[in-house]
Amino acid sequence: MSLLLPAEVKLFLYLSPVDMRKSFNGLTSVVTHAMRLDPTSGHLFLFRNKRCNRFKILYVERDCFTLWYRRLERGKFYFPESREGHLEITTEQFAWILNSFDHARLRHKAHKKFSTFY
Repeated sequence: MSLLLPAEVKLFLYLSPVDMRKSFNGLTSVVTHAMRLDPTSGHLFLFRNKRCNRFKILYVERDCFTLWYRRLERGKFYFPESREGHLEITTEQFAWILNSFDHARLRHKAHKKFSTFY
């Protein structure tokens, strides 16, 4: 899956796990109170569950709420290690999450493989 977004649209990842039973009002509250951002800014807000096998994306326009939900039957999505706050991510980083790309594990393997050259 590829994601084509206008340049002015940002992706924000909330790092703490969120109860996936939360819907528009609950997630909008997280954006407003925990992330201290404006949910009507036109940006996308990404939330994950504790087991990292589900996530939701919230998008809010003036009078329209959109919620995308993605669930893995097996495996997990890989998110940054920090579990506090939020961060802005690029569309490339979001693609890594969508494709369950474990960047830290790959980097570790590459380091072991090439460490003999140093």
